Amino acid sequence: MLKNYFILMVLLAIVTTSSYAQYNRHFSDATMRLDYNHVGNADEEHFAFDQMVNDGEWAGSKTVLIDELRLGKYLFDVKEPQSGEVLYSRGYSSIYGEWETTPDAKENWGSFHESLRFPWPKQEVDVTIYKRNRKNGFDAVWTYRVNPKHHRAFIKPVTNHYNTFDVVVNGSPEKQVDIVVLGEGYAKEDMDKFHKDAERFAEVLLNCEPFAKHKNKFSIRAVETPAPHSGVNHPHQDIHTRSALSVTYGAFNSERYALGYDNKTIRNASAAVPYEFTAILMNDSIYGGGGIYNLYITAAVDNAFQEYLFVHEFGHHFADLADEYYTSATAYEMDAEHLEPWELNVTANPDPETIKWKDIVTPGTPIPTPWDKKKYDEHSIEFQKKRTELRKQKVAESVMEEFFIDKRKWDDKLLASMKYSGQVGAFEGAQYKATGMYRSSANCIMFTRHDVFCPACQRAIKLIIDQYTK
Repeated sequence: MLKNYFILMVLLAIVTTSSYAQYNRHFSDATMRLDYNHVGNADEEHFAFDQMVNDGEWAGSKTVLIDELRLGKYLFDVKEPQSGEVLYSRGYSSIYGEWETTPDAKENWGSFHESLRFPWPKQEVDVTIYKRNRKNGFDAVWTYRVNPKHHRAFIKPVTNHYNTFDVVVNGSPEKQVDIVVLGEGYAKEDMDKFHKDAERFAEVLLNCEPFAKHKNKFSIRAVETPAPHSGVNHPHQDIHTRSALSVTYGAFNSERYALGYDNKTIRNASAAVPYEFTAILMNDSIYGGGGIYNLYITAAVDNAFQEYLFVHEFGHHFADLADEYYTSATAYEMDAEHLEPWELNVTANPDPETIKWKDIVTPGTPIPTPWDKKKYDEHSIEFQKKRTELRKQKVAESVMEEFFIDKRKWDDKLLASMKYSGQVGAFEGAQYKATGMYRSSANCIMFTRHDVFCPACQRAIKLIIDQYTK
């Protein structure tokens, strides 16, 4: 046994040394941010180079350079031009990727500023963006020859002019999952509150499994981005304000969906500290937020569900977890066909022999797994009707909170009291579809306003942690 362990350690050391050697051969210790414009409509899309920016010291892994998980609607890789060798790759999603599925994209063109971040190459490289196709493969949609000495390459990093502070730091960036926390809608006089909110975000996230089990692998730093006024823009409620990062509720005309479209400002602020993932805390009491894989999360901090929002939206951003609910309206339109999702927590394949989480199914649990779906659906339909009515009436946020608290109590009671509650199976209803799509457990943070990730979600999160800390 000891001999086998010793051999394994030697092999691991060889692989790690080889990876470091490859990194040092092709990259410097700086971060390149490749900015571009993503333009199109529901039928076509185009890309145009903007600039290259030194985003500071490279904070990512120097050994796990290739993304084997390949999550997200898009993926990019960095290749050596002559040999075609892939030097670095990462999957991601984008605001454009969601927008192109909305009714607006069928009638109008849209333009979105985006960025790719990777180690600064020592020589010219080819960067290719791929888009996921209907068979879950990737098709190349844009290739750009990166010249690190280009006249629009800002080689020198910007001197940090933001106030920053450490929330929790557990090690050097290249061996940690590094999260930056930004504040939106915090005026100068709100900075003490922002400090407390950032600490609360870290506490909530790192006490939720599986983050809690691996909290020593996380470092969280915050950047002050003071706004002229307190609060965030709410076009649906006739509350209009301009804030530091231009985050606004009402994304894609969905009242509670909050996104920020000023990519450069958000990226420049984030780069004040080492980061791979971004949390934008909104100094607002109205429930709302959003999360996009490898882009950022937004979350309101002063409502009854802020802790759920922190964790649910971070699940989207960090591990590309799909929503598991199916009774609420969404801001974008999903494909009517039940294609197998790339996300690791939902599936269209309820075959017990090939289901994607076959290895963690509870022994003896039937696949698909029976649950009180009819009862749940009937209650949810009535709930959605009442919810729509209350929002039309523009009732006080406290009334909406009590309404959702009652719904959470009902959900938790029903979903914890069924025959297969607490077991891993295939429960029909997920990713906005009532039929033909399945989740691994009866309840989950990604299904209701629950407080625990299901086993499939936890496994996906652990895979991402490994990708950034090995």
